[in-house]
Amino acid sequence: MFCPKCGSMLKIKREKNKKYFSCSCGYTKRDIGDVQLKEEMKQENKAVDVVDGQDEPLPLTDAECPKCGHGRAYYWLVQTRAGDEADTKFFRCEQCKHTWREND
Repeated sequence: MFCPKCGSMLKIKREKNKKYFSCSCGYTKRDIGDVQLKEEMKQENKAVDVVDGQDEPLPLTDAECPKCGHGRAYYWLVQTRAGDEADTKFFRCEQCKHTWREND
């Protein structure tokens, strides 16, 4: 139920075993009529999915891994500095999964 004066949600108040609606603007509605009052807390239990790995495949490029010497690596770009400067290019070795970044 909402207040007809200000549109706020009416709160349930109690006075001597009687319940009525009240608003912060001062409006009260003592005649509740056939309205069924339910006071309950609703708890939502949402499951959290744990996903291993990446959602999207990364592109491959020719880049030599400094750890194992493999010649191909996945890459992606990240804006790590100010917006007017170039992106930082990160690589992940296709073979040993070592991650490094390109120095500009």
